[in-house]
Amino acid sequence: MATMSLFLMLLCAPALSFARYPNAPRSPSPLWRRGRNVPPMGFYNPTELGGSMLTIAPNTNGLGEPLNVIVSGHSDATVLVDSEDNGGLRNYFLSVGFGAECLGQHAGDAQTANLGDGKGQVNETSELRWDYGDPSLGTCTETIKGGNHFRYWVQDGSKANSGAIFMATSYELPIQMGHDIIFDGYNLGRDWLVGNATAQQSLIPTGNITNGTTYSGQTSFGGYTYKTDVIYLSGILSNSSQGVNHNVTVGNANTLPVDGYVAVMTISIVSEPQRTTSGALSIPPSVSWSMLAALLAMLAVSLSA
Repeated sequence: MATMSLFLMLLCAPALSFARYPNAPRSPSPLWRRGRNVPPMGFYNPTELGGSMLTIAPNTNGLGEPLNVIVSGHSDATVLVDSEDNGGLRNYFLSVGFGAECLGQHAGDAQTANLGDGKGQVNETSELRWDYGDPSLGTCTETIKGGNHFRYWVQDGSKANSGAIFMATSYELPIQMGHDIIFDGYNLGRDWLVGNATAQQSLIPTGNITNGTTYSGQTSFGGYTYKTDVIYLSGILSNSSQGVNHNVTVGNANTLPVDGYVAVMTISIVSEPQRTTSGALSIPPSVSWSMLAALLAMLAVSLSA
């Protein structure tokens, strides 16, 4: 009887531990981490692995859009999960002002990208649009009026599993104008997204960006607050018009449609909603596990006496 009582009490120990630290961060599942390998830069350069930093847009004879923003694989593991739940990537994007397409409907064929991770040319994971301050229906406004938007892909293939998110960001014209990209819209779309992600009080001066330029700030949504650290890097994306869709209207003799800078964002969760612990047994912080084990053993002996 004593042995059985002690066994049952020790089975409860994990639950007691969770009650003691209900808001403690928990490591991601080992199954999720299996095979993931993040290089120091936070992502693998697709061009070094047979991929490209340009997407391929349908019906353009192979032209594409620049992958000009990257969410680093060094971001919090929770943020890299493609979900609105538990502070995941979609919730982060909502904190920046971007939501799913109008009523969940996507018009047109998907763009594709090859991130050099062994998966080859694959369709975009999703396309998100500026929500004009209305997370529910604001992306319908963007579809009609135009605005900032992006497509994204995840670098998680067998050859390069960094978990990084590659984004093709731009600012588009209204639907009546065919959603063409505004002048300098690839560079401006990138910088306006970065400005929102880091809560800047004024527009980022695109013409002043250099290799190593940094920004940092916080955004919140759904009870989660995120800190985004951004560094602009050169040498990953070519500063040219070659292979770029809309290159005639997006750039001119003085402004290349792609300036060659990639904004790398490292995102961390700095606060999250409080979890309720009603009905849970709380253990005083002064009680160590060795003391708890001794108390359980004494209790089991007394119950069997």
